[in-house]
Amino acid sequence: MLQRDFTDEQNMFRDAYRKFLAAEIVPHMESWREAGIVDRSAFRKAGEQGFLMVWPEEKYGGMGDPDFRFEQVIIEETAYARAGDWYSTLHSRLVGPYFTRFGSEEQCQRFLPGCVSGETILGIAMTEPDAGSDLAGMRSTAVEADDHWVLNGSKTYISNGINADVVIVAAKTDPDNNPHHMTLFIVERGMQGFERGRNLKKMGMKAQDTSELFFNEVKVPKANVLGEPGKGFIYLMEGLAEERLIGACGYLSAAQLSWDLTAEFVRERKVFGKPLAAFQNTQFKLAEMRTQLDIAQIYVDQCVRAFNNGALTAVDAAKAKLVTSELQVAAADLGVQLHGGAGYMDEYPISRQCTDAKIATIYAGSSEVMKIIISRDCLSDNYTPFNTRNF
Repeated sequence: MLQRDFTDEQNMFRDAYRKFLAAEIVPHMESWREAGIVDRSAFRKAGEQGFLMVWPEEKYGGMGDPDFRFEQVIIEETAYARAGDWYSTLHSRLVGPYFTRFGSEEQCQRFLPGCVSGETILGIAMTEPDAGSDLAGMRSTAVEADDHWVLNGSKTYISNGINADVVIVAAKTDPDNNPHHMTLFIVERGMQGFERGRNLKKMGMKAQDTSELFFNEVKVPKANVLGEPGKGFIYLMEGLAEERLIGACGYLSAAQLSWDLTAEFVRERKVFGKPLAAFQNTQFKLAEMRTQLDIAQIYVDQCVRAFNNGALTAVDAAKAKLVTSELQVAAADLGVQLHGGAGYMDEYPISRQCTDAKIATIYAGSSEVMKIIISRDCLSDNYTPFNTRNF
């Protein structure tokens, strides 16, 4: 693989975070998977050591360094440690920036210090039974009333749904006239009418609590409206590029691990008296996958650089999400196939790599939705060709 671009500080951060994972997270992952939820202490321990939220300014308790490569390190190391279902980046980099991007200074001061320390866990609630990628199909509503808004509706498949102390909830605020007129509300644990449903059992990512949320006449103070009323849909769209970049970093890291696990196995596994790695089919399959992973890594790293420069587009992020999520599934599937019967056994890590992978092509916008986004761009009248023809 070509040399990657990380600073000395980020490389030191990687080493320290790897040790943190080995000491504080990895030993507990199996028990958390059995429980279907990560213990809250994981967030506090990460916060105590400065690994939970790097980017917030020092006045909120962070390092004040917005360079996405710090989060890339966290995502990569967490995935490679087989701890991806401790989805700390959902809290730290997917939801957290909504406060500084759209919120008031008062809201930042009220919520961010607890988020940085790990005392406050974040979630975001967009998905509903009839509204996934199609946010216009959302049925949750909020009505303004004096000094508050009255929120009604339900959400499903919400990550951190059980653990979350603060949930950013999207709801329609003018459903009769404009399906895209949405507002984001900061809903806090303990608000009357805010209830949690089941901790949903899943095919993979079992330690990540994923639940239903219910809002029955919840009175949300106007001080808990995030940004301007009616602009929630725009805010959500603005956050999608970063969300998909976060996903791409994680998907690709998981794919890299699947390849490494498989390469190690085929070197040791003997078939007809010689290592499985000595067979041409094995060599060709792993060479093809290795090449795809290396090429994808360069593209993702370029997307990170573009994001740091404020130049990452939604289309570029969609391409990264599409390719890396499909690679995560493909690398795990190839790994199971080359492991043979062993790959179907839980005692081999590749088995969980496979069950954890499938969600990658579904959440944060399915592969089909990514293709729609990309095709609308490359087939539009405004598309700029790769080069200018002279014929």
